[in-house]
Amino acid sequence: MNMRNQWPVLPIVAGLASGLLTGCGSDSGGSGSDGSQVVVGMSDDVLATDPASGYDPGSWLLFSNVFQSLLSFPKGGTEPQPEAAEQCSFTDAQTKVYRCTLKDGLKFSNGDPLTSKDVKFSFDRMLKINDDAGPAIMFPMLDSVATPDDRTVVFRLKVPDATFPSKIASGAGSIVDHRQYDADGLRKDGRAVGSGPYKLDSFDEDEAVFSANKNYTGAAERKNSGVTLRFFHGDQAALKRALLDDRVDVAYRGLTASDISDIEKQDGDKGVEVVEGSSAEVQHLVFNMDDPVAGKLGVRKAIAHLIDRDALISQIYEDTATPLYSIIPAGIAGHNTAFFDTYGARPSKAAAAAALAADGITGKVRLTLWSTPSRYGPATDQELGAIAAQLNASGLFQADVVSVPFDQYEKDIAKGKYGVYVKGWVPDYPDADNFTAPFFGQGNVLGNNYTNKTITGTLIPRTAAQSDRAATDKEYGELQDIVARQLPVLPVWQAKQYAVVRDGVYGLEYCLDASTVFRFWELSKS
Repeated sequence: MNMRNQWPVLPIVAGLASGLLTGCGSDSGGSGSDGSQVVVGMSDDVLATDPASGYDPGSWLLFSNVFQSLLSFPKGGTEPQPEAAEQCSFTDAQTKVYRCTLKDGLKFSNGDPLTSKDVKFSFDRMLKINDDAGPAIMFPMLDSVATPDDRTVVFRLKVPDATFPSKIASGAGSIVDHRQYDADGLRKDGRAVGSGPYKLDSFDEDEAVFSANKNYTGAAERKNSGVTLRFFHGDQAALKRALLDDRVDVAYRGLTASDISDIEKQDGDKGVEVVEGSSAEVQHLVFNMDDPVAGKLGVRKAIAHLIDRDALISQIYEDTATPLYSIIPAGIAGHNTAFFDTYGARPSKAAAAAALAADGITGKVRLTLWSTPSRYGPATDQELGAIAAQLNASGLFQADVVSVPFDQYEKDIAKGKYGVYVKGWVPDYPDADNFTAPFFGQGNVLGNNYTNKTITGTLIPRTAAQSDRAATDKEYGELQDIVARQLPVLPVWQAKQYAVVRDGVYGLEYCLDASTVFRFWELSKS
């Protein structure tokens, strides 16, 4: 997520479906008109109930269902539409002034009126608190928020940003009740007061219980009476048992690639079925450009020529991902195949050897690949071990893998101790900007000492200012080509993500799309 400190765990599998889905997760088998309570299990925790703090998948799942934003992403869509707002638009050609008019009669779940004062309070509060684990980092462009009247909000930006509507449509744009939240500090009582489709009835270490918010007025149409979200704290086996034992209706963000493969082979015999979809979740190898080994272009090119993505996906991830050949994933406007075009899909020892020779490198290259399965899942060590084996099989490398806890991993990256390491990314919003500016803009999140003046000085500012997002393809193509040539990162895979559902549960296809919004209201149970 845009600078979200929650690189994904794959395959701790989540469903982001954008294509045709089949099976018991489809709504073709029932309407859910009985309004049953649906139980969803996931291995992620919800780290925060306060939108000024949470910047992780579990917390944003809660925000998307308990709070409203001015805009929201419609099911299956990537263009924001009005939610708490009646309408929003830029009022200047420079995309620096954004004006929204609120719907009339909005209320929070406790009955308090929602006005422009609450919108301003929410953004001002988030930026003032500036929590290290929060989304304030998404809004460096926000200069001020004005409220000419109770229904009007005017955002003034420091620099042009045509993606601002998408940013405020995300969990980062959640509107809180100014009467219920401290302007200077985070709420820590595990409660939440929002105006979204659901209200949070209870929240503890093991589950969160949601019921219908009767005061909600927005685009969502609830198909259930409420949702119970159960947390399995990273215990994937326990989540699988709970699903097969009929103790949860949906397994979301938690089953391993092996679990998914096993369930698919059973073909519904256990009363459960896999709902599969595409995703914008990605993983890269990252190169420290100041490292004495990985900092050499010849080394990076050799690795790019030797990596066998297809083998990794087949052997390690059991086809729960697809090869990725650019920094902007397939399905996101602006995507190209720069790495495929430059390095091909099949490993080439000859091309790798030539790249090393061109950089004056002789003898085997000694290299360590750094991993952190505590953050990205147990398959991460296996994957990097397989990559090391591919490099060593060429006879050109002597590579090994070192695995460390996530906290130490992040500290060491910041200190420049690693030459090659793994990073993943779950987008905050479905736009190419979210796969480029965080990685290659000023103060990028990769910590790999890479800068390119054309990218930071021309391409990122130009694409950010373009309100017609389709008109940015040329600039994003140039940016991707530069990255492919200079190789500060090497894209490895793009997730196919999944949810697994029990018979009689419907609507999953509307919860699982590239917006990353899991819509409780679309779930029904017969």
